[in-house]
Amino acid sequence: MANHYSALKRARQTEKRTAVNRANKTRLRSALRKLRESLAGSDKQAAKSAYNGTVSAIDKAVQKGVIHKNTASRYKSRLAARLAAKA
Repeated sequence: MANHYSALKRARQTEKRTAVNRANKTRLRSALRKLRESLAGSDKQAAKSAYNGTVSAIDKAVQKGVIHKNTASRYKSRLAARLAAKA
């Protein structure tokens, strides 16, 4: 356990940041899972809608520092290819 005031504060900040990062990562994973499920289904319109939401979630994850810009680009490219293959 931390003993100094600065170390106690740092521990509190780390807890808050960890919670925020975990929430952002979970939001991204949920969007990706939702899109993969809609791609597995038969409704093309639902897949397109899910794709748009997922791209938005990916871009927000990049803004918040959850994933790297190139990783996001790779995700979007692969998901777009899967969407195009379904259409």
